[in-house]
Amino acid sequence: MNIDMLTQIFTSGVAFAILLIVAATGESTSERAGVLNLSMEGMMLTGAFASVLASAATESAILGVFAGVFATLVFGVVQALLTVRFRADQIVVGIASNALALGLTTYGARILLDGGKGQGVAGFSGVDIPVLTDIPVVGPALFGQSLLGYVCVAIVISIAVVFSRQTMAGVRVDAVGEDAVSAGWTGLSVNKIRALCVLLASATGGLAGAQLALSEVQSFSENMTAGLGYLAVVAVIAGRWKVLGIVWACLFFGVARALQFALPAVGVDIPFAVLVMLPYLIAIVAISGVVGGRRAPSCLTVPYAGRS
Repeated sequence: MNIDMLTQIFTSGVAFAILLIVAATGESTSERAGVLNLSMEGMMLTGAFASVLASAATESAILGVFAGVFATLVFGVVQALLTVRFRADQIVVGIASNALALGLTTYGARILLDGGKGQGVAGFSGVDIPVLTDIPVVGPALFGQSLLGYVCVAIVISIAVVFSRQTMAGVRVDAVGEDAVSAGWTGLSVNKIRALCVLLASATGGLAGAQLALSEVQSFSENMTAGLGYLAVVAVIAGRWKVLGIVWACLFFGVARALQFALPAVGVDIPFAVLVMLPYLIAIVAISGVVGGRRAPSCLTVPYAGRS
């Protein structure tokens, strides 16, 4: 395998990892507060569809991003009402939401984007940083991303800082996720914190969908996320609810996905199914306790019956 092939694999892997990282970071914050957004798949798909639809209508990629995030915020409001306010089963809501999002975006694409309107829309191309992009292998991957890709990285850093376990916001989120009843007794508004975290996760899911649709392919196709939302949830588990762990997990998933296409091209005979299952195998290892680190929040998926 020559250096050009390695550069291509790493560049493709990092680009794929960025959209996973931004979605998983928001998902991690929600899970730390006690709400499992299994509907991240539907959020990303909705964000991808809305961003392409708006970009096609306005010929503005920036407006497309805002439309994608807004659409998933609406998605998040419904999710928060069902899981936080009405204490519906989070797993059932997530699965049902994904099915609904798949159906609505498929129908919407056939009606609103028929005739190729969703193909080749205004999007974001790569922005090369002089000198740094010339670094062998890692240069194009780390310093040749799209403008939206850099925005995603900045947002991930911002979320990591604001919701760090050393900040008041991070401490409150963890308190709600670890012992919601005790947090409520101290005066914290458990439902409000959880709802805000769900909205944050939905916004990052929409941004990830827009990154996929407007930066990576500049088009929309039916079920184009193809399990990426579930993979973001897996990355949170594999990363043990820590931002750095999540980043490493997503980078691994990204490179594994790039290898799915690169290895057959160079004649390496590894079953495709083996490469597809690797991310989930890592998640199983992490859940089993073989990999050390933080356990899941105690109140994850447990509804809060208090008044706050």
